[in-house]
Amino acid sequence: MKILVCVKQVPDSDGAISISTSESRVVFEGTYRMNRFDEYALEEALRIREKISVETIDIVSVGPVRVESTIRKSLEMGASRGFHIFIEGEEHMNPFETATRIASFAGREGYDLILTGVMAEDDMQSQVGPMIAEMLGYPSASSVISEDIDQEKGILYAEREIESGMRECIEMQLPALITVQSGINRPRYPALSHVLRARSQRITVLTENPGEEPAKREKIVTFRYPETTSKGLFLEGETREKARELMQILHERTII
Repeated sequence: MKILVCVKQVPDSDGAISISTSESRVVFEGTYRMNRFDEYALEEALRIREKISVETIDIVSVGPVRVESTIRKSLEMGASRGFHIFIEGEEHMNPFETATRIASFAGREGYDLILTGVMAEDDMQSQVGPMIAEMLGYPSASSVISEDIDQEKGILYAEREIESGMRECIEMQLPALITVQSGINRPRYPALSHVLRARSQRITVLTENPGEEPAKREKIVTFRYPETTSKGLFLEGETREKARELMQILHERTII
């Protein structure tokens, strides 16, 4: 069995975010890390390998040079090989563009199972995984919280979250794709042996040939900051004075 895990590098929440002067993109100043939802997908792939025979667990990520650090972290956790679909620059890529690139790569490699996180922390769109499945013609399940594989029959059994706390149980024929929900497992810390191996392991960089770029179906018109809907009022003075002023304001607005 060949498994592919799609990982995304996202901005760390400690960084500073602003809008470019042209209002065409978000500018981030800070460090990047692996999307936490993708950590659960990678951990689930590693646990599958502990239960059944798996030929390889490959990692793929789309983006500029910096994403190689996230791919290397995946190798440190125990993944077999890393593939970097190189994109120059920091321009925003919509889910269709990302999914098209990954599906093209995955289709050539012939994976039996593809795992992604349930969503990305930065855009929270939850579209890349299902789009990849549609492009490859794979059955898929989203928000999976439990899975089991019958390798002899080539069947994947999955349970996914639905409304009102209920679960939907699905059987799918392999090859298939699942998007993994957080809480399905607890991602492991990298083992020292894997860390040492990952330091020297080669990451395969894939570049697009002219004409291979997916056609753009959408574009960002503008970014803007949310408008201020109300203003706060700060009361000054002694505690008794502030309490008296607050009571007057509440009375004038017929709140009490």
